Amino acid sequence: MEKITRDKWVWLGHPAHFICAKDCKFFMATKVGKYIISTVGEYLPDYRVRKIFADSRGIKIEGMGDEWDRDYMKKIGYEDLHFDGWKYETMVFKAIKNPYGKNVNSYRICCPYVIANSSNLDQEYYREADEAYKGHYKMCDKWSKK
Repeated sequence: MEKITRDKWVWLGHPAHFICAKDCKFFMATKVGKYIISTVGEYLPDYRVRKIFADSRGIKIEGMGDEWDRDYMKKIGYEDLHFDGWKYETMVFKAIKNPYGKNVNSYRICCPYVIANSSNLDQEYYREADEAYKGHYKMCDKWSKK
């Protein structure tokens, strides 16, 4: 099979996987040939969930509003996606044309492609944003040859 060149990659405007992706501040999603490469990270749940996390860990977060958020980030930071400091992940999925159509109340209706199912074909994990960014491209290059 011929390699899918970068000019044929389709960049998608939303995270393509992870049930809590709406709370991820970092995401990249790219269709490469028959696959979607999805990278997410910087998971920051809403205030109520962060409050539960802080309380369950015995960490006192101080301030209100933006001050509370800053203190949370200083004392806890982004949540791990998996284990022990892995804040970012890239996964590969089979792609399909978006079946949701224009009449469905879905944030993905603007994307021409979505993942076919939740069975990932490949994955990598990262601790830093620059690693995740580079890793996304590396995974896209790898799967452009499939």
